[in-house]
Amino acid sequence: MIRTGLTELLGIRYPVVQAAMGYVSGPRLAAATSNAGGLGQIASATMSLAELEGAIADTAGRTGAPFGVNLRADAPDAAQRVKLIIAGRVPVVSFAQAPRPELISALKEAGVITIASAGARRHAEKAAAWGIDAVIATGSEGGGHVGAVPTSLLIPQVAAAVDIPVIAAGGFLDGRGLVAALAWGAAGVAMGTRFLLTSDSPVPDAVKQVYLAAGLDGTVVTTRVDGVPHRVLRTSMVDQLNREGRAGGLVRAARNAAAFRGRSGLSWREAIGQGRALHWGTGRRGTGRRGTGRREGGLSWRQVLMAANTPVLLRAAMVDGRTDLGLMSSGQVAGLIEDLPSCAELIGAIMREAEVGLERIATLRSE
Repeated sequence: MIRTGLTELLGIRYPVVQAAMGYVSGPRLAAATSNAGGLGQIASATMSLAELEGAIADTAGRTGAPFGVNLRADAPDAAQRVKLIIAGRVPVVSFAQAPRPELISALKEAGVITIASAGARRHAEKAAAWGIDAVIATGSEGGGHVGAVPTSLLIPQVAAAVDIPVIAAGGFLDGRGLVAALAWGAAGVAMGTRFLLTSDSPVPDAVKQVYLAAGLDGTVVTTRVDGVPHRVLRTSMVDQLNREGRAGGLVRAARNAAAFRGRSGLSWREAIGQGRALHWGTGRRGTGRRGTGRREGGLSWRQVLMAANTPVLLRAAMVDGRTDLGLMSSGQVAGLIEDLPSCAELIGAIMREAEVGLERIATLRSE
């Protein structure tokens, strides 16, 4: 049994966390992961308040083990979501992008364990100063929104900078990766693509087959989805996005923004607010110059509207199975995955391989 600061903090058997993925990480996958001894998470960013409340109750009904909810601190209704989480007695909350100190305080006062996401050492240091309990540090190999620092360089740097458990993410799929993460100073690993490619994942089979067919060069980092670096599977649709000029990108962004607003029930003011918050939250600043089509803070209308692209395009693939039109966030590890085990089979194999690896290292030390 491998015990770390993360397993002690969360009360889980194994130091393995299922990353939150929009339209993928619902009650079924989260409960399966938690029942297998890891930490399952619900991705709430693409859910309404009512859907989140139902997902919390559904997950609690499927597992008695700890699970978490991933929260966007910049959502207009973030405070209401925190109240739902506390009322539902969710043990753990992780934040997508930068957390807010007041939300951390409210959750900690209610006894909820908090986890922040970080793509750089300074992000982890800031969250730790705000009282966060653990941090997920994601290297550039990961899927979805990523930074530029490789995992092997980021994790040792973050682990040396903070005195809280560090969860390594970006490029993990097996026990050898877990051993490497522990050697770098992490207390566990988080995996997204590997959990997406399990039999417990709700993603349509046709979509899973596209992932399984991808090679190590089958992903690309693009800013054409929502204006910030996003690692996705390389598809004809992604290639088209990268080829589009500004006018074409604006038309597509406006169309997708309208579609997401209709599904989510957000007003135009709220939808635009989320778009602006996404870019401010990533530290992107503009000049605010007149005559450039920019709004206050230096953001163009195209950038603001592009923030609505992700939910629409993710849903097309992950729910509707439209691999020709949808967006498929993916880590580079997709090129190494060849099977669809259950969460229990996956975590069991990871822990057995990790124990063998640690024993091999111990033998080398004794020789």
